[in-house]
Amino acid sequence: MAQFFKAKPNSSKQLSAKVQLEVTRLDHLGAGIAQHQGKIVFIPGTLPGEQVMVQLTEQKKRHSKAKLLKIESRSADRIEPKCAHYHECGGCDLQHLALDKQRSHKESALVGLMDKLSHTQAETLAPAIIGEQWAYRRRARLATYYNQESKRITLGFRAQSSKEVISIGDCPVLSTSLSQLISPLTKILNQLSGRRALGHVELIDVENGQFIVVRMTKALSDKDNTLLTLFAKEQGVNLLVQGNEGELAVLEGPTELPFYTLDGEIKLSFTPGNFVQVNGEINAAMVSQAVQWLEVKADERVLDLFCGVGNFSLPLAKSGAKVVGVEGVPEMVSQARINAKQSGLSDVTFFHTDLSADLSKEPWLGKVDKLLLDPARAGAFESLQFLKKMKPKSIVYVSCDPSSLARDSEPLLKHGYKLKKLGLIDMFPQTHHIEAMALFELT
Repeated sequence: MAQFFKAKPNSSKQLSAKVQLEVTRLDHLGAGIAQHQGKIVFIPGTLPGEQVMVQLTEQKKRHSKAKLLKIESRSADRIEPKCAHYHECGGCDLQHLALDKQRSHKESALVGLMDKLSHTQAETLAPAIIGEQWAYRRRARLATYYNQESKRITLGFRAQSSKEVISIGDCPVLSTSLSQLISPLTKILNQLSGRRALGHVELIDVENGQFIVVRMTKALSDKDNTLLTLFAKEQGVNLLVQGNEGELAVLEGPTELPFYTLDGEIKLSFTPGNFVQVNGEINAAMVSQAVQWLEVKADERVLDLFCGVGNFSLPLAKSGAKVVGVEGVPEMVSQARINAKQSGLSDVTFFHTDLSADLSKEPWLGKVDKLLLDPARAGAFESLQFLKKMKPKSIVYVSCDPSSLARDSEPLLKHGYKLKKLGLIDMFPQTHHIEAMALFELT
């Protein structure tokens, strides 16, 4: 007899009845934590000490996730979010928490994760690197959505854990000049005949002006090019169009790439789409602290892994070190070389290498005096497998994910390094994101 499979309902996604819970603490992602029927429940948008009415949205064996329905009893630390789009936009998820409490939470979460995952504590907890809480972003990528019925473009950010694009008229964490561009830019984009082929829009605010980069999947008509050019002239901005292959065409403004400077002398140009830190104020302070912590001496050999366009490499070279920078994106390696030349720095060499691959035959791999790591969220675990060949006396690890920093600390500790300093870098105020800097020294 044939037997037919009958799928069981997925109870893990079924919505529960309303439940009243008490939030006891925050996790490192900024969600409130409560207990229900022996399980941890994660509740975004809540704060410790609050009594909340929630609905369980996802139930696993050891934990559940819940949606906040109502706050029955508010925390004294809760404040009114500044942004009108806060409850829809998926960006700034801690605006409901006072700034000083945001920073103390992030610092506690960083120290706690290091202790829990790597079983180590820093000898010194350095003062956090902090800056402005609003208008700090010099760069952002806006998503677009074309509505088939209305034939209109929505420009904004994506909703939390969703592909839905939330229309925004301004953004308080963007630089004022960029925020003020959003509404008029939305208006002109909806006048383009080819708006259906519009991809994302990148906004950049740096020392040589404001840049708008419009991604198009099809070539613009002459009429659309004229509309965008006139708009750019009226707004006093540089406007570029990016095609399917990543090629850039300048519609308005000079052909010079956007750039920022460090120490007033180091000029770092970059291509739109390539990575640079979005918070210029914090980036400058972070670079300065990294150079100080490494205590570079003249003619020491310093290796900078995940070097990008030279953000750390060039200030290290300026301090007198002989620097080798290694990066996985070929275009950024080429730009780093250009940046070194235009900044008048010769004792720095750049290599292109996949830093997640076997590094044993790389020409740059060998004994160094100091090591700087600035990896993406995935961390630098693969690169650290070759630590024996590098044998640096000290290591500065700049992290954008405390979990990967804690994991990567294990091989360092096993090789005889001690965590001498640890400090929070508040690169993204109003969000849960935790950036950090750690100093390891060989004992």
